[in-house]
Amino acid sequence: MADGKTLITDVDHKRYDFRYVESSDEYIREEDGFTEEIIRRISEEKDDPEWMRDFRLKCLDIYNHMDMPCWGPSIQELDLNRIASYVRHKTDMKNNWDDVPDDIKETFEKLGIPQAERLSLAGVGAQYDSEIVYHNLKEEVAKMGVVYTDVETAMKTGYEDMVREHFMKLITPTDHKFAALHGAVWSGGSFVYVPKGVKVDIPLQSYFRLNAAGAGQFEHTMIIVDEGADVHFIEGCSAPKYNVANLHAGCVELFVRKNARLRYSTIENWSKNMFNLNTKRALIEEGGKMEWVSGSFGSKISYLYPMTILKGNDSKMTYTGITFSGEGQNLDTGCKVVHAGCRTSSVITAKSISKSGGIGMFRSSVVIEKAAKESKCSVSCDSLMLDSISRADTVPAMDIKAFDADVGHEAKIGRISDEAVFYLMSRGMSEEDAKALIVSGFADSVSKELPLEYAVEMNNLIKIEMSGHKA
Repeated sequence: MADGKTLITDVDHKRYDFRYVESSDEYIREEDGFTEEIIRRISEEKDDPEWMRDFRLKCLDIYNHMDMPCWGPSIQELDLNRIASYVRHKTDMKNNWDDVPDDIKETFEKLGIPQAERLSLAGVGAQYDSEIVYHNLKEEVAKMGVVYTDVETAMKTGYEDMVREHFMKLITPTDHKFAALHGAVWSGGSFVYVPKGVKVDIPLQSYFRLNAAGAGQFEHTMIIVDEGADVHFIEGCSAPKYNVANLHAGCVELFVRKNARLRYSTIENWSKNMFNLNTKRALIEEGGKMEWVSGSFGSKISYLYPMTILKGNDSKMTYTGITFSGEGQNLDTGCKVVHAGCRTSSVITAKSISKSGGIGMFRSSVVIEKAAKESKCSVSCDSLMLDSISRADTVPAMDIKAFDADVGHEAKIGRISDEAVFYLMSRGMSEEDAKALIVSGFADSVSKELPLEYAVEMNNLIKIEMSGHKA
C-alpha cells in the first residue's frame, strides 16, 4: 500500500496493537477506521466492477453524514475508528477441504465443518474474517441449476446483472448508519439462487468466523428463491474472546418468489466482546412462505430484528427465536413484519433467557397496510429469568390500518420452579444439570425446528451458558 501502513496480524494474536501489528506472511489487515482510501483499496483488492466501487464510495459518504442509531442499548463505547475494515488470510478460496490452510482448518474443525460435510449437506461455505476460504456445492445439486457461492464470485461468473438488480435494494444505505457502513466495506458472504420449481431437500450452510481482534466482519448474504422453489439455508457464527471490541455488521437480503419457500436458520455464538449489529430483510411474493429460526448466544450487545415484507397475496411468515443473555450482555432482539398483500399471515414466537444480570429485550413491529385485507398476525413472547438481578422487557408496536385484520399479542415472564429443580435432583441430577434441562425444555420450540445435529449444538450452548464456563 502507498503509505506503508498495511496492517498484518500474527496468527496467534499473541501481540496486538490497535494500529500496528507484528508482520506475518499469513494475513493482510487494513488500517483501522473507514476512509475513502481504504474503501478504494478494498474495491481494488476485490477487482470490483466500476458500479460497485462507486456504490461503496456513495455508501461511505452516507455513513459519514449519518448519526449513530438512537434505539436499543447504548453502543457509545464502540469506537469505530479502532475497528479494522478488512482482514484476510493470504489464500484463495478452496473447493477441497484438504487444501484449506492448516490454521484455518483447525479453527473450523473445532466448529464442525468436516462433520457437517459428512452430514451430506447440499453445500457448505466458510468465511474466515473478511473472506470466503472454502466453498463446496454437491454435484447433484449443481446439476439442478442451484447456484451457491459468494457475492463477489457471482458477479464474476455470469450473475453480475442479478447481483446488481438485488444488491442492497431491500436494505438500503440510508436505512441506518451501519447499513451505510456495510455498503462501503462489505466482503464475503453467500449468494444463493434456486431456479423455478427446484426443491433442495437437504440444507445449504455457511459458517462465519471472526478471528481477528479489533476487527469488523461485514459479510453480505443474498438468496433468491425462484417461483415454486424450496430451500433451507443455515448459518453459524462464532468468534473467540478478546479484550477489545469486535464488530459484526452483516446484511442479509432474501427474495422469495411466487409460491416459493425459504427457511433461514441461524445459530449465533459470538464472543462477549462482540457488537452484533446485523440487518436481515425478506421480500415475499404471492403464495410464498418465509420461515425464520434463530438462536442468539454470546455478544456484548446485539441489535437484531429480522424483517419480512409480505408483499404478495396469501404470503406467509413464521419467526421462532430464542436469546440467552448472561453477565455483561444486553441483547436487543425482535422481529418486524409488514403485511401488504391480502390474506397474509404471520406468527412470531420468541423466547428469552437471562441470568447473572443479563438483559433481554424483545421488540416486535407489526404493520398491516390498509390493502392487506383479511390478514392475520400472532405475536407471543416468553421470558425466563434465572435470578433476581437479570432483566427482561417486551416492547410491542402495532400499526393496524385494515379493519378486518386479526391481530394478537401476548407476553409472559417467569422463573425456574424450585419444585421442578428439587424433583429432578431427587432423581439423581445435579442442580446445574436440572436447571439446564429445564431451560432446554423452555427452548424446545426453537430446537425442534432445527435439524437434529444443530438442535444438539444449541442445547450444548445452553448447557455452556448455564454453567458460566464459556470462553
